[in-house]
Amino acid sequence: MQARSAERRTAPVASLTLGALALCCALANASASAQTEQTQAPPPPATAPDIPQPFLATYSVEWRGMGAGTSTIELTRTSPNTFRYQSRNSARGIFRIALPDAITQTSELSIVDGRVVPQSFSTDDGSSDTARDVSLKFDWNAHQVTGTAEDQPVSAPLEAGVQDAGSVQIALMRELSAGRSPRSFMMIDKNEVKEYQYAREGEASIDTSIGKLDTVIYQSQRTGSSRLTRLWIAPSLGYIPVRAEQIRKGRREFTMQIRTLER
Repeated sequence: MQARSAERRTAPVASLTLGALALCCALANASASAQTEQTQAPPPPATAPDIPQPFLATYSVEWRGMGAGTSTIELTRTSPNTFRYQSRNSARGIFRIALPDAITQTSELSIVDGRVVPQSFSTDDGSSDTARDVSLKFDWNAHQVTGTAEDQPVSAPLEAGVQDAGSVQIALMRELSAGRSPRSFMMIDKNEVKEYQYAREGEASIDTSIGKLDTVIYQSQRTGSSRLTRLWIAPSLGYIPVRAEQIRKGRREFTMQIRTLER
């Protein structure tokens, strides 16, 4: 049991969660379904007041060139100004030995005066072991985020603009759709608020399962970290990333690419 536990903590598939990517996939105001014909003209980009809109997207995941699993992301509206953003990441093949259970991340968020305001965030690896689970509550009146992260208590000061690993993706999408190019976001990572830097790298047209898409390329990196995340974002689909890759110490560790998209 101890050996298996160690495998689960160090397995590369554990990094398939969107939180580990720290702004990876699915921000979406998806305006096409997985069955949309590639010859159909793409819809115009959404504007910030229209974002986010409910959607369902799936991505294929590769670890160093090997098929490692899938990621399913769903955004649902729970009231006129509140949303639930949930991702479910499942391993396949030999990767199920290290990670037999699906990892689920859930972010509850509100749109207040045009700003994305997280209310709660959780990560559950699907097992009875809570050593990798996270459960956080945001108290904006007390300016405090509390909860547990990997069985450790969390109590950290909360400043305006701080996001969680799910809400930050919606915040990025809204910034881009409003014509702004964000340079950084503050995000709670387990029990600590950290700053992630952003930079636009250029543009590219890429082939995907839902057609050929024009994208803008952004990179994200925390100061002092050897891990860099690169995103290919499609304005025509409401600024959803259709591809993402994570590079660590100059080596590409895994990639995610969109397979289906629907509303």
